[in-house]
Amino acid sequence: MVEKTGHEQFGIKELREVDLDKDPFKQFEKWYEEASASAGLRYPDAFALATVSPDMKPSSRMLLLKGVDEKGFVFYTNSESRKGEELSGNLNAAMCFWWEWVERQVRIEGAVEMLPKSDSDDYFSSRPRGASSGHGLRSRAGLSPTGIPRRKVPCDRRKIRELGSPAPALLERVQAGPFVDRILAGRPDRLHDRLRYTKLPSGEWLIERLAP
Repeated sequence: MVEKTGHEQFGIKELREVDLDKDPFKQFEKWYEEASASAGLRYPDAFALATVSPDMKPSSRMLLLKGVDEKGFVFYTNSESRKGEELSGNLNAAMCFWWEWVERQVRIEGAVEMLPKSDSDDYFSSRPRGASSGHGLRSRAGLSPTGIPRRKVPCDRRKIRELGSPAPALLERVQAGPFVDRILAGRPDRLHDRLRYTKLPSGEWLIERLAP
C-alpha cells in the first residue's frame, strides 16, 4: 500500500473571472503556451481521454493533442482500437489536461466528430517513418489493435509493410467540440479556483465559478 505523508500546498497564482478570455479555446491556447514554456514539463499536449463502451464500462488512456481551434480539440485514433470502437458507439467523450508545473487543469466534455479522411492522410504522411509503421502494420498486415501473440510480431510484419501515403483506412482524425469546459488553478488548502464555461444557445459562453 502506497501512502503519501504531509500536505502539499498549491497556490502559484489565483484564477479570477476577470482574468479569463470569454472564449474557452483562446483561454486554453494561452494556458497551453504558458505550460509549454514551463521548465520540466515535457508533454504539455498530453491528456487523458475517457470513453464509454456499449455496456457502460468506462475506460481512459493518455493521448497527445494534435490541434485546437474555435471548433474543438483534435486527436487521432485507430477506428478498430477500443477507443475507436467506443467513440463509434457513443460520441460523448471527456478529456483532461493536467499541467503540474503551473498547477492547472483543464477538463473538456462534449461530442466528437470524425473529420475528413484527407486530414488523416496529411497527418500520416507527416509522421516519422517508424511512428507511421504502427498504424500501417495493423491495417495492412492484419494485426489487431487489441492483442498480439508476442512482442516480436510487429517487427516481423515490418518486413512486408507498404508504408507511405495515403493513411491506413483505420486511422481517423477526431475532433471533440466542448459544450462544457472546466478549468482549475491550484490554491492553498485545496480551496482551488474552479470555473466552468458553458455554451449558450446564442453561441456565447457563460463563465461560472464552482465550489472548490
